[in-house]
Amino acid sequence: MVSSLDIARYFILRAYEDGREADMTNMKMQKLLYYTQSLHLALFNEPLFAEEIQAWRYGPVCPPAYRLYSNFEAEQLPIPRRDELTEFSEEIQSLLDEAWEYFGAYHAYLLSDMTHLEFPWQKARKGLPTSAASQEKILLSDMQVLGQQKLAEIERSNPAYETIIPFLLEAAFSENTPKTYIKQGEVYDWLTSFLP
Repeated sequence: MVSSLDIARYFILRAYEDGREADMTNMKMQKLLYYTQSLHLALFNEPLFAEEIQAWRYGPVCPPAYRLYSNFEAEQLPIPRRDELTEFSEEIQSLLDEAWEYFGAYHAYLLSDMTHLEFPWQKARKGLPTSAASQEKILLSDMQVLGQQKLAEIERSNPAYETIIPFLLEAAFSENTPKTYIKQGEVYDWLTSFLP
């Protein structure tokens, strides 16, 4: 298992590599950790990192990663040194790349607003006003359900999705078409197989 700090450093480095370093703040990094943990739970039924995520005022926060970068507040985070970087398994690297591609372009405030609309953060806060402080843990089971929802959104955002769905629906309801079924986790590969 990797640590939240390993993942945080990956996202910071990706921001620099993609020219988005000015937008990489502690708040944005926190939301990327939250969504990546959710996706990993949905895909593999286990957490990516052991550190808990709490339902703070401005959205989900992983306290150890927050504390490491707390001196920067809303400022750009510094690029990590090469000796601080972790090499990930192919499985984890693929997940991190997918999370960055989908969530990395969003500004920290938009990511924060998104988390405020989603049930894991709201449930952990138990009806507290948005401005109230909280260190309540967000349940892994709730993040897993959110991750499943986000995976469906990511699949629907694939360029092949809108093109192929009408064809599939027509074929699915045709009496002459042999039925084939795709298993959970195979949808993305299947959709991309239709791309040129």
